[in-house]
Amino acid sequence: MNQTWLQQLPSMTELLKRRELPALQAAFPQTLVTDALRCGLDQARQSLLAGTATGPVAVEDILSFAEGWLRSVTTPRVRHAINATGILLHTGLGRAVFPGVVVDSIQSALKGYCTLATDPATGDRVERDELLEPLLCALTGAEAATVVNNNAAATLLVLSALAAGREVIVSRGQLIEIGGSFRLPEVMAQSGARLVEVGATNRTHLRDYREAITADTAALMRVHPSNYRVIGFTSEVGTRDLAELARAKGLILMDDLGAGALLPLESFGLPHEPTARESIEAGADLVLFSADKLIGASQAGVILGRRELIRRIRKHPLMRALRVDKTCLMILERTLHLFRDPARLRREHPLYRMLTTPLESLRARAQALTDAVNAAASPVAVTATIRNGTAYLGSGSLPAEQIPSVTVVLQAPGLTAEELARRLRTDEAQVFGRVEHDRVLLDVRTITDAEVALLAAAVGRVVA
Repeated sequence: MNQTWLQQLPSMTELLKRRELPALQAAFPQTLVTDALRCGLDQARQSLLAGTATGPVAVEDILSFAEGWLRSVTTPRVRHAINATGILLHTGLGRAVFPGVVVDSIQSALKGYCTLATDPATGDRVERDELLEPLLCALTGAEAATVVNNNAAATLLVLSALAAGREVIVSRGQLIEIGGSFRLPEVMAQSGARLVEVGATNRTHLRDYREAITADTAALMRVHPSNYRVIGFTSEVGTRDLAELARAKGLILMDDLGAGALLPLESFGLPHEPTARESIEAGADLVLFSADKLIGASQAGVILGRRELIRRIRKHPLMRALRVDKTCLMILERTLHLFRDPARLRREHPLYRMLTTPLESLRARAQALTDAVNAAASPVAVTATIRNGTAYLGSGSLPAEQIPSVTVVLQAPGLTAEELARRLRTDEAQVFGRVEHDRVLLDVRTITDAEVALLAAAVGRVVA
């Protein structure tokens, strides 16, 4: 019987003559439509040969498969998602949410030409990273500044430009590994600098650095443990003491702050993190940090410090390979301006707005979400209850800090929590939650009021 059904499959010529084709050809590229029809025919043929088809394959089924295939391959892979994980800087979901005022302000510049590397006053060419220098210096007190495409790149560039072929002294307790298994010793080896480890994992003293200095030493490097914590019997050398030692020995002190705080985090209910200004004032020659963590802007690595060192860094061949594009610069510049006004930062920056949303507001949002879920789906299909929860900053920033939050707990009879979470992720709204104790948790600290209806509708669809 399957052989007869195989012979009944339409040819490509027949499919291309179908009345439904002009609509598909108007919506999708011609070559893709042809590929989709071939895939549809092949899928039908394979199902018949495998014996999984229970009857002859209808032409409408082939066309339906082709249309679904076309939509699948032409839908952007990077698109809006709803972050209900409670992780404010979720690396997998794009880290920082850009402030709306920032996104709105760059649209016209993205649709046309922009002053990326030109001085309007003179018409002369300028280096694009210099556009941000005055603002970064004003916020941090540094003499000069530059920007590259992430903090790992900043580390690689600084070491390559200032310490290639020479020694850099680092505490053993600061030989960090960042996301993607990139380790500081490997970055240092790639730069051509030679790592000199001092101290122990938990305790390093100033004398350890002093005794390790040789005629071949170029720099001391301090790495702030922004993505981990060592607690208990510990000690480390402060920036000011290292700066004095470096100055006395004619060395460079590099301070890698990691997450990159520009303001005291205590005012946002978080523990203190060393700020870039504090590091500069303590005497660091160079300060490095990410722009897409505590700054909450585009992915970039910021390098601050002495003017002569920044000048040497800018002249290094790697600088061109690691420079950022116009979109990154526009987002970063406009986001940095918000830090000049802490009150405006709380209102308009999504990261700081999420951090400071009071629990009463979160409970109201959770209640609105629960009511919306109950309206979108039968209580027989899914139950939604409100529970206290814990959110986290994420992206290696303040890893031990728990942020009080509120969650909506979903349970769907007949569905495991893993399956319910998978359906939510693959729904058109792309909802990402957490799975704990065979329940799906939706943390409302990382969703907006505007997303409540979208999230509830997604729940209704996936349990229908």
